[in-house]
Amino acid sequence: MTTITFDTLQYSKKLTDAGASQELAEAMAEAQKVSLSEILDTQLATKQDVQKVEEQLAKITVEMKLTRWMVGLSIALSIGVISLLIKIALKILL
Repeated sequence: MTTITFDTLQYSKKLTDAGASQELAEAMAEAQKVSLSEILDTQLATKQDVQKVEEQLAKITVEMKLTRWMVGLSIALSIGVISLLIKIALKILL
């Protein structure tokens, strides 16, 4: 669970200064603290999350480079095979 700095005493004091009862102010302060903790746990990325994404991007980049080489080589070989077939066909026909 992510820890946050949230001054519940100051929050509840402001509520009591505004006319809220002490019990209500303390309950609202605790609820606010829990709510903020849940938001941080579910919606913010940690350093480990960012690190995992960077590692995955690095792997994907390497795989993309390899794929480009493989596609380029396949195209070159296909062109070579097609030109050989054309030469053979021309020798047979002529």
